[in-house]
Amino acid sequence: MVPTESTPADGEGPACANSRMAVAITEATEATTDLLAALHRLVPQLSSSATSLSLSDLQELLRSGASTLLVAHNASGQLVGSLTLAVFRVPTGVRAWIEDVVVDDDARGAGIGAALVGAALDRATAAGARSVDLTSRPSRQAANRLYRRLGFEPRQTNVYRWSAPA
Repeated sequence: MVPTESTPADGEGPACANSRMAVAITEATEATTDLLAALHRLVPQLSSSATSLSLSDLQELLRSGASTLLVAHNASGQLVGSLTLAVFRVPTGVRAWIEDVVVDDDARGAGIGAALVGAALDRATAAGARSVDLTSRPSRQAANRLYRRLGFEPRQTNVYRWSAPA
């Protein structure tokens, strides 16, 4: 992994309003068993229905030209959060989406989510995106508060999903 940003994270929640955690945001560039194990620990905290990521899946993600996996490490070097940024061109311009934002339960409220999203916004802007979209379930109240605080606004649109037959 190559460091892309190192920032002290601001507290996000009432319990951590005055706390700060040093966090390094990096782009994952190598599919290692340590990275895979960390994602196996984090992803179930985001989605109970997600399928298990294999090492070859992780390699494919990291080789993708459209996707960037950003990870957050605390001062001890433990991976405590991740998100995926997708940037792609369509006829109407450069688009960017943030997907699968997750911060370890034990590290929430210390500004890690804000640091991850901030790094993703910087990258999307540098790539020419004029806007960045994301979705978040209403039940993820803390995440929704974070996104609004960071300047995201709810859109009046329908989100549709098609699922391939099993």
